[in-house]
Amino acid sequence: MSSSEIYDIIIIGGGVIGCSIARALCKYELKICLLEKEADIAMGTTKANSGVVHAGYAAERKFTKRNLCIRGNKLYSEAVKELNFPFKRMGSFVVAFKVEEIKLLEEIRKRGIEDGILDLELILEKQRIKRMEPNISDDIIGVLHAPSAGIVSPYEMTFALAQNAAMNSVKFFRSQEVIKIDHSDYIFTITTQRNEFKSLNVINCAGLYSAKISKMLGLDYFDITPRKGEYVLFDRNTIQLNKILFPTPTKISKGILVCPTFHGNAFAGPNAQNITDIEDTSTTTAGLKEVLEGAKKIVPNLPLRASIRNFAGLRAVPSTYDFIIDNTDIYGFINVAGILSPGLTSSYAIAEKVIDFLELLGVELKVKEDYNPYRPKPERFTDFSKKELDKKIKEDSSWGRIICRCETISEKEILNAIQGPIGATTIDGVKFRCRAGMGRCQSGFCRPRVMEILSREMKLPYQAITKKGDDTNILIAKTKDLLLKEIIKKEIQK
Repeated sequence: MSSSEIYDIIIIGGGVIGCSIARALCKYELKICLLEKEADIAMGTTKANSGVVHAGYAAERKFTKRNLCIRGNKLYSEAVKELNFPFKRMGSFVVAFKVEEIKLLEEIRKRGIEDGILDLELILEKQRIKRMEPNISDDIIGVLHAPSAGIVSPYEMTFALAQNAAMNSVKFFRSQEVIKIDHSDYIFTITTQRNEFKSLNVINCAGLYSAKISKMLGLDYFDITPRKGEYVLFDRNTIQLNKILFPTPTKISKGILVCPTFHGNAFAGPNAQNITDIEDTSTTTAGLKEVLEGAKKIVPNLPLRASIRNFAGLRAVPSTYDFIIDNTDIYGFINVAGILSPGLTSSYAIAEKVIDFLELLGVELKVKEDYNPYRPKPERFTDFSKKELDKKIKEDSSWGRIICRCETISEKEILNAIQGPIGATTIDGVKFRCRAGMGRCQSGFCRPRVMEILSREMKLPYQAITKKGDDTNILIAKTKDLLLKEIIKKEIQK
């Protein structure tokens, strides 16, 4: 299907970077849409992100990502006030076990302070360190403390960005894998598997696929390597961590960390392995062993028996080893590629930089009179007092039906996830919006009921409900139908 509508800007990619840019641009009088190849936004690198908001000291000074990380960290305070997503500044420790590591941490601290990270502190008193983080190894001899570091739910933040952008007239099109881009007479024609879109400007935020998108226009000046990172997730409240815990970094990696999540879990990971298969998110015995061994050096009493899930994510490693944010040789085409760590932290600063590029292109950025920067906080069963819940249930009985027992998620929260702006259409879409299925049983109890609600609300048969989009159907047919077919087949053969 083709449309004659011409957008001012099309964003390719619905991860945290694409949605950050969409939200930053939605304040202007522009016709904007975002194309995402998956059945939902935030389903690529974003959903398997560590969720750490870095202080900004890790990257080398020669890299753009260092300054964008420092700037991006500061922008979180205002963003969370406007968008109401889960975020907490709890601080991080980089731990040292050797004297030479202390020397490195002191160098990192000095450079960080010179670059504006003024709260960095090298702590050498073991008793003080143990008071601040009781679970840390007794073998440490010092830590670099960064109080401005924090934790965020990366997918919930991305949904908040996208929802606010949608509230301000940005259109979102999912299941729209780009297969071709033409550029003629200053207009881009983007062909997907389902539609054709036209735009005056295109912003490429396609993550692992960003080099492929760039090459569709003959721009072949960088490559992307998938880097797999494996994680182990622990049940809620089985270990209480007060800080994000990093090993002393190497030239290759910040290392395997031990980290709390906003919702009370903890995780270990990721490791780092460059691979060739851009779709490979499998975990391995060797990789998970590496993760646990690295994590136990920092936190020896990790509750290994409380592990509820392991998973892997892929990061887009650019051949430049730095963020690629370029006004390209093709007028109106901006590459925003290779946004690996600390991309999540830098997302708001990256959006600012893209706006600067659009101004250089002559795009008129006039603020809308009715622009609304606020996204209401999603209502959660667990946030209400008993009195408030009684009132809610009287008004709407779906508040009283608990679908996910592990996380105490009501039917109303699932309905809100489906019916809200850019609503969930898959089981994972529901899961990542309201946490149904994220608890100890990992959806063993609630998945059938979530499917039932999706089927009812979307007016689709159970067989059409998918886990995360095309070819991920949970059910293929009614059991009786399959048995009947088998009986008929046998009768014919007789």
